[in-house]
Amino acid sequence: QVQFVESGGGLVQPGGSLRLSCAASGSIFNFYIMGWYRQAPGKQHELVAGLMTRGAVKALDSVRGRFTVSRDSAKNMMYLQMNNLKLEDTAVYYCNYKETPASDYGADWGQGTQVTVSS
Repeated sequence: QVQFVESGGGLVQPGGSLRLSCAASGSIFNFYIMGWYRQAPGKQHELVAGLMTRGAVKALDSVRGRFTVSRDSAKNMMYLQMNNLKLEDTAVYYCNYKETPASDYGADWGQGTQVTVSS
């Protein structure tokens, strides 16, 4: 039912910044976590940074201090501010959510938005 459309990716040099956006087709009223995931070539999807139901943030250790996740509920939008990008951040970035810790992903993986960090 819920779909996300991601945008804002691109090619940047190490140390550069990008701001990713995603628009949701509908509201998610109950969730365990909602945020940004990424998939590098040959790798599984991994949580990058997500928002918990009461405003807590869960983030990958390697992006703490560099990435900031936020949302605008009124606009059905989520954002990921990415600073000091590193080569290992190269991946396709997606929005998704889980209703409970044991749930599968709530939305199908779409096209995502490609982030390429290269010198």
